[in-house]
Amino acid sequence: MPKTSRISAQIVENKVVVWNPADGSTLYSKGFYGKPLGIRKPKSSDFDRPSQLSFFEALHLLRKGTIEVYTEDAKTPLKEKKLIEIAEKQHKEFSRKYQVYEDLRKRGFVVRPGLKFGADFAVYRKGPGIDHSLFIVEVIAKSDEVSAIEVVRAGRLATSVRKRFVLATATESRKVRYFVFSWIKP
Repeated sequence: MPKTSRISAQIVENKVVVWNPADGSTLYSKGFYGKPLGIRKPKSSDFDRPSQLSFFEALHLLRKGTIEVYTEDAKTPLKEKKLIEIAEKQHKEFSRKYQVYEDLRKRGFVVRPGLKFGADFAVYRKGPGIDHSLFIVEVIAKSDEVSAIEVVRAGRLATSVRKRFVLATATESRKVRYFVFSWIKP
């Protein structure tokens, strides 16, 4: 990979890896982007391991001009369109979910994968290790039907981990809407 002022990342199978530990530390310190491989909950942004970015983070950082993304065999960085094509193969509804990711980042939130909470994203005000995530966000199509059972299931999960459950929709016109559910005790 050629040297540039941008940080290099590489798609390896279904991951986006920043091999240079110093670069990974830099990304983590500038918005909690990525996560060092083999460290579940980093205590600081100074680590000596490669980092893994989500495809959402990779696209966001590519659009900001912070990183360049390569495939394993490429000599030139991927264009945005190609990265999206690859990400669409890895994540169902990637483009719709990315709209929500981008909107939350623009609002100043730190957005991390929400898989451990059974959602698309976990959203922090300050960042993991500094505060607990406020919301868990599930992205749906505007036309999706959501059953009462699904809402109750999501609500029970969110309350058990002390989070607010949010459904988010994104339209073709890039407008994002949020529906926040709060459960109160009688």
